[in-house]
Amino acid sequence: MKRPTSRKRHRPEEVVAKLRQADEALAKGVPIAEVARSLGVSEVTLHRWRAEYGAVDRDAVRRLKELEKENARLKRLVAEKELDIQILKEVAKGEF
Repeated sequence: MKRPTSRKRHRPEEVVAKLRQADEALAKGVPIAEVARSLGVSEVTLHRWRAEYGAVDRDAVRRLKELEKENARLKRLVAEKELDIQILKEVAKGEF
């Protein structure tokens, strides 16, 4: 019985590099199925990557991911502060 292969998560920088390789191969006339196979991904993944990372360079992708992480962290902080404010309002009213 064949074991299922584990999914590999590609870092954004790797995705951009693979998209560049794919563009070079496609420019030479290599079919997309063969390009995807040589990169070790499916055609669907290749199309999804192109839609998401299209014309972005590595540094921009890295910065985007850092900003997304920072945004998530700040949202958590705001949610915690809102919860603290709500608790203090209830305590002030005597509803605890």
